[in-house]
Amino acid sequence: MSDLLQIGVLSSVAIACGLLGPFLVLRRMTMFANSLSHTILLGIALAFLIAGSTFNLWTLLIGAFISAMMTAFFTGGLVRIFRLQEDASIGLVFTALFALGITVVTLYMKNVHLGLEAVMGNADILQMSDLKLSLSLVGINLGVIALFYRQLKLNSFDPNLGKVLKIPSLHFVLLFLTAATCIGAFRAVGVLLVLSFLVGPFLTARLFCHRLKWLMLVTPAIGAFSAVIGVLMSRIAFDFFGLALSTGGIVSVLIGLIYLFSKWIHSIRLKVCERNSPS
Repeated sequence: MSDLLQIGVLSSVAIACGLLGPFLVLRRMTMFANSLSHTILLGIALAFLIAGSTFNLWTLLIGAFISAMMTAFFTGGLVRIFRLQEDASIGLVFTALFALGITVVTLYMKNVHLGLEAVMGNADILQMSDLKLSLSLVGINLGVIALFYRQLKLNSFDPNLGKVLKIPSLHFVLLFLTAATCIGAFRAVGVLLVLSFLVGPFLTARLFCHRLKWLMLVTPAIGAFSAVIGVLMSRIAFDFFGLALSTGGIVSVLIGLIYLFSKWIHSIRLKVCERNSPS
């Protein structure tokens, strides 16, 4: 039952991230997503301290969303006011806010272990509530993307045309969905695996798919496949070799290996096509 629960939760998180990954990569927001997935730890910690006994999912979402807005505000401010490059601005804001979040957790939340679980995750203590939450994330992401698919598609491929046609970019919608997905994945997989799910499966799918609709189908499938194989490998390592390996770490490494293998297959296919093409 524990293995099935892990497979269900990790696969749901992979699908939720796979639905957002193509738009984040196409909009060149992956580094910002990386920053966001870490800096919202500060918002979660502050929300926990302020809310106290009334701390719940909605309080957590509000705190994380405020932290996400702070990240976007400070990143944009450094670019516009101090003329920093965007990647340098992201790196500065990311390290500062994440370090501040770790400091708050260390000082005031020692018994909660939020900092460690937010980074590394803990797939061994999952409950049915985690499965319900992850499935809810899939439903929310799928519903919002289905509702605004055309707007997201246009602004991902041609943002200038979107501005001319006065079509909203929905930047903050993607921001909020990414924040919500990261929050829902904290307990199960942590921010490291969330980043792997957001980027790795899409990069693999892009090698073989050239239409957004196919990318939206193949990307979550690759993530879910990696989650299933990762859980099975973790169980085999423990049962047969006595190695208590991190399930999230195995899945992250597996996503990287799948991409490298797919890149190798893709390069071979290109060479075969070049040989068979008429000179």
